[in-house]
Amino acid sequence: MRALILAVCLFAAPAFAVQPGEMLADPGLEARARAISANLRCPVCQGESIDDSNAPISRDLRLAVRERLLEGDSDAEVVDYVVARFGEFVLFKPRAEGSSLILWLAGPAMLLLGGGIAFATSRRRAHAAEAESLSEADKTRLADLLDK
Repeated sequence: MRALILAVCLFAAPAFAVQPGEMLADPGLEARARAISANLRCPVCQGESIDDSNAPISRDLRLAVRERLLEGDSDAEVVDYVVARFGEFVLFKPRAEGSSLILWLAGPAMLLLGGGIAFATSRRRAHAAEAESLSEADKTRLADLLDK
């Protein structure tokens, strides 16, 4: 029984980060706030969203997100507001623009480059094996030399 209670507490712990006093009365706005908060990284915890983190800065960010939504900002405007203050680092999914575009393109470029190198190497080895094969005259001469 204790193990069951412990397991429930461990899995439900992130849900307790958002305090009841922080929640908005309008369920639609609260759902939007949760969706936005799920994609924002806690500046202190770094591995958790601001919804999952108990850090004071995360609480302030959750309140700021809800405040901006109450003022009528769109989801993109709220995210831009947070990014303007903390930088692209707070986004779990960074935007593919500017300097981060290099990071987005580096992975596929390295994969293509590695595939090209592997293909060229295998072709070169195949041609080298063909070039090194002995002709019939060479094979007879070698057999004669080995027999002596």
